[in-house]
Amino acid sequence: MTRSNDVQPAFWDAGSNYGVQQPLTDQAVRDAERLLDVTLPASLLDLLRVQNGGQVTGARNAFRTDRPTSWSEDHVPFDHVMGIGHRESTVSLLDSPYLVEEWGLPSPVVLLSGDGPLWIALDYRACGRHGEPSVGWFDADFSVELALAADFGSFVEGLTSASDFD
Repeated sequence: MTRSNDVQPAFWDAGSNYGVQQPLTDQAVRDAERLLDVTLPASLLDLLRVQNGGQVTGARNAFRTDRPTSWSEDHVPFDHVMGIGHRESTVSLLDSPYLVEEWGLPSPVVLLSGDGPLWIALDYRACGRHGEPSVGWFDADFSVELALAADFGSFVEGLTSASDFD
Protein backbone atom coordinates (compact mmCIF):
# COMPACT_ATOMS: atom_id res chain seq x y z
CA MET A 1 0.00 0.00 0.00
CA THR A 2 1.33 3.46 -0.85
CA ARG A 3 1.70 6.17 1.74
CA SER A 4 0.06 9.58 1.29
CA ASN A 5 3.51 11.23 1.14
CA ASP A 6 4.37 8.98 -1.81
CA VAL A 7 1.33 10.08 -3.85
CA GLN A 8 1.78 13.84 -3.42
CA PRO A 9 3.81 14.46 -6.61
CA ALA A 10 1.30 12.48 -8.69
CA PHE A 11 -1.81 13.76 -6.92
CA TRP A 12 -2.57 17.06 -8.68
CA ASP A 13 -3.55 17.54 -12.33
CA ALA A 14 -0.76 19.89 -13.43
CA GLY A 15 -2.70 20.84 -16.57
CA SER A 16 -5.60 22.45 -14.71
CA ASN A 17 -5.95 25.51 -12.50
CA TYR A 18 -9.62 24.80 -11.72
CA GLY A 19 -10.25 25.36 -8.00
CA VAL A 20 -6.66 26.31 -7.18
CA GLN A 21 -6.39 28.89 -4.40
CA GLN A 22 -3.42 31.13 -3.53
CA PRO A 23 -0.48 29.23 -1.97
CA LEU A 24 -1.33 28.06 1.52
CA THR A 25 0.15 29.96 4.46
CA ASP A 26 0.31 29.05 8.13
CA GLN A 27 -1.90 32.05 8.87
CA ALA A 28 -4.52 30.83 6.38
CA VAL A 29 -4.52 27.42 8.10
CA ARG A 30 -4.98 29.03 11.54
CA ASP A 31 -7.79 31.24 10.21
CA ALA A 32 -9.51 28.27 8.55
CA GLU A 33 -9.30 26.11 11.66
CA ARG A 34 -10.71 28.96 13.74
CA LEU A 35 -13.58 29.58 11.27
CA LEU A 36 -14.39 25.87 10.91
CA ASP A 37 -13.74 25.18 14.62
CA VAL A 38 -11.78 22.01 13.80
CA THR A 39 -8.20 20.84 13.52
CA LEU A 40 -7.54 19.91 9.91
CA PRO A 41 -5.61 16.66 9.31
CA ALA A 42 -1.88 17.04 8.72
CA SER A 43 -2.11 14.73 5.68
CA LEU A 44 -4.62 17.12 4.04
CA LEU A 45 -2.53 20.17 4.87
CA ASP A 46 0.57 18.47 3.41
CA LEU A 47 -1.25 18.10 0.07
CA LEU A 48 -2.62 21.65 0.20
CA ARG A 49 0.89 23.01 0.79
CA VAL A 50 1.98 21.41 -2.50
CA GLN A 51 -1.03 22.93 -4.28
CA ASN A 52 -3.90 24.66 -2.51
CA GLY A 53 -6.85 22.81 -4.01
CA GLY A 54 -7.73 21.92 -7.56
CA GLN A 55 -8.24 19.01 -9.92
CA VAL A 56 -6.66 15.68 -9.07
CA THR A 57 -4.92 13.52 -11.63
CA GLY A 58 -6.96 10.91 -13.49
CA ALA A 59 -5.04 8.20 -11.64
CA ARG A 60 -6.58 9.36 -8.32
CA ASN A 61 -10.13 10.48 -9.19
CA ALA A 62 -12.22 7.71 -7.63
CA PHE A 63 -12.60 5.75 -4.40
CA ARG A 64 -13.88 2.16 -4.32
CA THR A 65 -16.95 1.51 -2.15
CA ASP A 66 -18.16 -1.73 -0.62
CA ARG A 67 -21.78 -0.95 -1.45
CA PRO A 68 -23.68 0.89 -4.19
CA THR A 69 -24.34 4.64 -4.00
CA SER A 70 -26.55 6.89 -6.08
CA TRP A 71 -23.41 7.60 -8.13
CA SER A 72 -22.23 4.08 -8.93
CA GLU A 73 -22.38 0.43 -7.97
CA ASP A 74 -18.79 0.33 -6.71
CA HIS A 75 -17.13 3.75 -6.39
CA VAL A 76 -17.54 7.47 -5.75
CA PRO A 77 -15.94 10.30 -7.74
CA PHE A 78 -13.14 12.46 -6.37
CA ASP A 79 -12.08 14.76 -9.18
CA HIS A 80 -11.07 17.79 -7.13
CA VAL A 81 -10.16 18.97 -3.65
CA MET A 82 -11.33 22.28 -2.24
CA GLY A 83 -8.47 24.45 -1.07
CA ILE A 84 -8.38 27.10 1.64
CA GLY A 85 -8.94 30.63 0.41
CA HIS A 86 -11.25 33.21 -1.08
CA ARG A 87 -10.59 33.04 -4.83
CA GLU A 88 -13.56 34.54 -6.66
CA SER A 89 -16.04 32.01 -8.10
CA THR A 90 -14.19 29.12 -6.44
CA VAL A 91 -15.66 27.00 -3.66
CA SER A 92 -13.34 26.52 -0.70
CA LEU A 93 -13.17 24.51 2.52
CA LEU A 94 -14.16 27.83 4.11
CA ASP A 95 -17.58 27.50 2.46
CA SER A 96 -18.32 24.31 4.43
CA PRO A 97 -20.47 25.91 7.16
CA TYR A 98 -22.77 27.51 4.58
CA LEU A 99 -22.92 24.41 2.35
CA VAL A 100 -23.51 22.03 5.29
CA GLU A 101 -26.48 24.13 6.34
CA GLU A 102 -27.73 24.63 2.76
CA TRP A 103 -27.70 20.90 2.02
CA GLY A 104 -28.84 19.73 5.47
CA LEU A 105 -25.67 17.73 6.12
CA PRO A 106 -24.65 16.49 9.56
CA SER A 107 -22.29 18.54 11.66
CA PRO A 108 -19.44 18.82 12.26
CA VAL A 109 -18.17 17.93 8.79
CA VAL A 110 -15.80 19.80 6.48
CA LEU A 111 -16.48 19.35 2.79
CA LEU A 112 -13.51 18.25 0.69
CA SER A 113 -15.01 17.63 -2.73
CA GLY A 114 -18.25 17.49 -4.63
CA ASP A 115 -21.07 19.79 -5.44
CA GLY A 116 -24.56 19.45 -4.12
CA PRO A 117 -26.12 17.09 -3.46
CA LEU A 118 -23.11 14.72 -3.47
CA TRP A 119 -20.15 15.40 -1.17
CA ILE A 120 -17.00 13.83 0.23
CA ALA A 121 -16.17 15.26 3.65
CA LEU A 122 -14.06 15.03 6.76
CA ASP A 123 -16.40 13.71 9.45
CA TYR A 124 -15.64 14.91 12.97
CA ARG A 125 -18.71 13.46 14.68
CA ALA A 126 -16.97 10.44 16.23
CA CYS A 127 -13.56 11.99 16.99
CA GLY A 128 -14.57 15.47 18.11
CA ARG A 129 -13.60 18.73 16.47
CA HIS A 130 -9.89 18.35 17.26
CA GLY A 131 -9.45 14.63 16.65
CA GLU A 132 -8.53 12.76 13.47
CA PRO A 133 -11.67 12.76 11.30
CA SER A 134 -12.83 9.92 9.12
CA VAL A 135 -13.78 10.52 5.48
CA GLY A 136 -17.33 9.93 4.31
CA TRP A 137 -19.65 10.19 1.32
CA PHE A 138 -22.84 12.21 1.80
CA ASP A 139 -25.80 12.20 -0.57
CA ALA A 140 -28.08 15.01 0.57
CA ASP A 141 -30.92 14.13 -1.82
CA PHE A 142 -31.34 10.63 -0.38
CA SER A 143 -30.02 11.31 3.15
CA VAL A 144 -27.40 8.61 2.66
CA GLU A 145 -24.00 8.46 4.33
CA LEU A 146 -21.21 6.01 3.62
CA ALA A 147 -17.96 5.76 5.58
CA LEU A 148 -15.06 5.66 3.12
CA ALA A 149 -11.86 5.71 5.19
CA ALA A 150 -10.76 5.95 8.82
CA ASP A 151 -8.71 9.08 8.09
CA PHE A 152 -7.66 11.33 5.21
CA GLY A 153 -4.27 9.63 4.72
CA SER A 154 -5.98 6.24 4.28
CA PHE A 155 -8.48 7.85 1.93
CA VAL A 156 -5.70 9.22 -0.30
CA GLU A 157 -3.95 5.83 -0.28
CA GLY A 158 -7.20 4.21 -1.48
CA LEU A 159 -7.76 6.57 -4.42
CA THR A 160 -7.68 5.00 -7.86
CA SER A 161 -8.66 5.86 -11.42
CA ALA A 162 -12.34 6.08 -12.37
CA SER A 163 -11.31 4.26 -15.56
CA ASP A 164 -10.73 1.14 -13.39
CA PHE A 165 -14.53 0.81 -13.10
CA ASP A 166 -17.14 -0.13 -15.72
